[in-house]
Amino acid sequence: MDVLYFAWVRERIGIPRESVDSQAATVADLVAELSAREERYALAFSDISALRVALDQELSDFDAPLAGVREVAFFPPMTGG
Repeated sequence: MDVLYFAWVRERIGIPRESVDSQAATVADLVAELSAREERYALAFSDISALRVALDQELSDFDAPLAGVREVAFFPPMTGG
């Protein structure tokens, strides 16, 4: 699946997107896998309450299943103006 990173998540990880082979069942499982990779991922995902996630461009929750998902995007909450 493609994993996309936006705003400060991208800045901390250092890349805007990557293709990930994962056996994760849920978004939270994917976050745990990514966090275990390297310190930069652990830093980016250290407080998931400060993050939002979209699965195939639809807002979702961290307990959502990943079966059949092609794209996961992580980003901070958006503010309006």
